[in-house]
Amino acid sequence: MRSAVITFPGSNCDRDMAVAVEQVCGGEVHRVWHGDAALPEGLDFIALPGGFSYGDYLRSGAMAARSPIMRAVIEAAGRGVKVLGVCNGFQVLTEAGLLPGALMRNAGIRFVCREVKLTVDNNTSAFTHRYFKGQTITIPVAHHDGNFFADDATLDRLEGEGRVAFRYAEEVNGSARNIAGVLNESGNVLGMMPHPERFIEAAQGGIDGRALFEGVAKALLSA
Repeated sequence: MRSAVITFPGSNCDRDMAVAVEQVCGGEVHRVWHGDAALPEGLDFIALPGGFSYGDYLRSGAMAARSPIMRAVIEAAGRGVKVLGVCNGFQVLTEAGLLPGALMRNAGIRFVCREVKLTVDNNTSAFTHRYFKGQTITIPVAHHDGNFFADDATLDRLEGEGRVAFRYAEEVNGSARNIAGVLNESGNVLGMMPHPERFIEAAQGGIDGRALFEGVAKALLSA
């Protein structure tokens, strides 16, 4: 499995993501700088990590979405390459138009940093098929702008098409319909605010994030 983790100025979870992908999925993990114009050849998986790209200037993810490397990421996603955006990476994916909606300031205007319970809403994607539909899992969050917003028509479409991957099982940040993660129409792009890379081994306090990376690896192997 050939993977890449994109690093923007202000990313602070890129190493965590690279370690998680390498440990769970194996294979080569390329570290790609935001200013690069091209991705390595033959990638199977691309991850956009958490952090505060460009200091969240303008809007979270707005400037990173216009980095040179994002043109290549958008093209790769169009070819069917699996793309995961976590926290700030989710914000970048929405700003780049790869996912619908927007991530707004948390309800209560406070940074949220704790473990939260999620419900698996869709277990048919490459990212989620190692979970059970309706399963409750625990994944850490750490964000200030994780309040997912979209108009009612978009929310209805996401739910009707089964593109809600995860929901918060408890109130966390005010997200519309408790949405914590969404998929694109083709199912090869996932954005989520919680950090699965932080829960891949027991020493971290839990392993509920591990199945997401195992799922991607298995899906690629089966293909």
